[in-house]
Amino acid sequence: MHMRIILDAMGGDHAPLAPVEAAAQAVRELGVTVLLCGDEKQILTIAKERSIPMDGIEILHTEDVITMHDTPTDITRGKENCSMALGLKALREGKGDAFVSAGNSGALLVGATMFTRRIKGITRAAMAPILPTAHGHAILMDAGANVECRPEMLLQFAMMGSIYMNKVMGIANPKVGLINNGTEECKGRALEQQTYALLKDAPLEFYGNIEAREVPSGACQVLITDGFTGNIVLKLYEGMASFFSKMIKSMFTGFGKLGALFIYKKLKAFRDSMDYKKVGGAVLLGIASPVIKAHGSSDGGALFHAIGQAKTCVEGKVVETIVEALAAQKQAAKAEVKAEAE
Repeated sequence: MHMRIILDAMGGDHAPLAPVEAAAQAVRELGVTVLLCGDEKQILTIAKERSIPMDGIEILHTEDVITMHDTPTDITRGKENCSMALGLKALREGKGDAFVSAGNSGALLVGATMFTRRIKGITRAAMAPILPTAHGHAILMDAGANVECRPEMLLQFAMMGSIYMNKVMGIANPKVGLINNGTEECKGRALEQQTYALLKDAPLEFYGNIEAREVPSGACQVLITDGFTGNIVLKLYEGMASFFSKMIKSMFTGFGKLGALFIYKKLKAFRDSMDYKKVGGAVLLGIASPVIKAHGSSDGGALFHAIGQAKTCVEGKVVETIVEALAAQKQAAKAEVKAEAE
């Protein structure tokens, strides 16, 4: 099938240039049609000034924009016609297969929940960024969408994260780790202890509790926690990546051209492995259609990778697989109740 990706042309630090560049590259290299949501005059002006071809790109016009300074609920109260809102509504109406935005994270979560809606049976959608590890990547759920969680919510996060890592990242049996302050089963608050019991009995590859220091090792490909803890893990991860990159660069200053040439490839590989621009963005798992949150500072290249990520979500039938898993879970629960009654 020919795929249509909806892209927020006004979201992010480098809009509308970065979205327009990303759209053109996606049409050229991914073979998709891109529906840009934003100010048509600005979009066409920037395309003309930069000689960016508009073939395969359509525009859904609006002059309204939700900024990083707006509150998340503004998207439903006063800014219902902003570029992000129009894109999410278009997604629900079937005008596209997935939506990508580098705009306000909170507004995107509220808008996706209210306009595109959650998958039936999913209690809360989760913000799920992809983290680089020593052995590939891991998905972190939740990274800030739900500060307070119940054990049942974390179980759903684990299920959705496992499906994503299988269908999108190609990992056959992703290991699920519960972020905790110790590896023993008895560790943690009531939330972690109760979630541990649920995950242990779930049809998942449950690794057990995982301490934050183990996360970079790649022991687990699905990392489960509440949004408060997850956001701290994410921000520390990003900060340490930046710190290490600067430290390594300074360590090799003065080696001369020959020394720099000798280590360049390995340094570049390390830098690329820690670069969010190469991954795409955080997926909002639990929404009825694929929604990707790209980093606010994304340039055209980063947004292009986010579009690629959205395309892979659609091709991998991530949403459909989650729906099937929920149905199977519900059927199994009914069978268990019936067996107990008999």
